[in-house]
Amino acid sequence: MTDNEKFTSLKKEMIQENEEKYGEEIRQKYGEEIVDESNRKMMNMSEEDYRKMTALSEMLQQKLAEAVRSGADYQGDAGREIALLHKEWLSYTWTQYSPEAHRGLSEIYVADDRFAAYYDKIAEGGAQFIHDAICYHIM
Repeated sequence: MTDNEKFTSLKKEMIQENEEKYGEEIRQKYGEEIVDESNRKMMNMSEEDYRKMTALSEMLQQKLAEAVRSGADYQGDAGREIALLHKEWLSYTWTQYSPEAHRGLSEIYVADDRFAAYYDKIAEGGAQFIHDAICYHIM
């Protein structure tokens, strides 16, 4: 199997896993077309963009952990940086961006135990911090 075939297979697996976990939910919430467009964007993603998205995700997690552990204010510079990094991270898979949709996603981070657990694993209180930072800084 070539590297390109392996990368294509990885993307297919990621989409399939997401569909199995959240597919019904996200299709009901956002619609078939939006989810299908996002999946196509993922399938068309280059390896370079995938590396950038992954590095950005790691940086976002690191900044979130540092901000929460240091007691930073979500209204301050750390919160702004985290909100903007999150927006940039979304751009890799979202075909359409709106501040309203971004803030709506952040609502899920605190309302849904699965997402809250993900961000709270990074740092206790992480879900609330990223939610508050996005709601405050994303206009």
